[in-house]
Amino acid sequence: MDARFLGIADLVETPSVAVVVDVMRAFTVAAWAFARGAEKIVLAGSPDEALALKARHPDWVALKDGPPAPGFDAVNSPGLLRSTDLGGRTVVQKTTAGTVGALAVKDAPLVPCAGFVVAEATARLLRTCESDNVTFVVTGEDGQADEDLACAQYIARRVTEARTDAAEFLRRAAGSRAATELAEGVRQGVHPDDVALCLEVDRFPFAMVATLEGPLMVLRPSRDPLGGSLGR
Repeated sequence: MDARFLGIADLVETPSVAVVVDVMRAFTVAAWAFARGAEKIVLAGSPDEALALKARHPDWVALKDGPPAPGFDAVNSPGLLRSTDLGGRTVVQKTTAGTVGALAVKDAPLVPCAGFVVAEATARLLRTCESDNVTFVVTGEDGQADEDLACAQYIARRVTEARTDAAEFLRRAAGSRAATELAEGVRQGVHPDDVALCLEVDRFPFAMVATLEGPLMVLRPSRDPLGGSLGR
């Protein structure tokens, strides 16, 4: 497998397979939302779009980065979301990097969205699709976020080497600027457990795939390529 690791701004053509990586915290939060029963996640392009979707669908759960804000039901924190019952609900998610990255490759035929918590399931999906070329979209810090790059490289390695040790990749992620800012309270809308939750390898058995459904980019948990459900 030929793997490329690009920032959002470096995308000059539509990849055939685009793995969008946001460890801290968009796609860790998304995985937790599915684990807590969410049916699907609509990836919004802006806060205004998220609020407009919420206004049209009052039963949907809208979440965003940063502190709580009028119109939003939750913030982009796995520690805060993990006790929320989302059974059968639709979540609208708008984040600084992860949702932006997914929308940037919305026309790609296959768009898995990933973090460490779904690493093996994502690698398994990539093994099954047997694509020779995979682009990993490193969403944070203009493609320089070490937690996202480490996770992307880890997943790429696991596609061909299933027994790859996660320790060095996790060490890099734990020492990243995002991890430091979350741990020190620089960012708002944070739970003390957020960093640890973002660094749990293979916490969940499902991959997550975003596809266009009409005008919306919708993220759903995938099914096991071997046929069994990987759902919540």
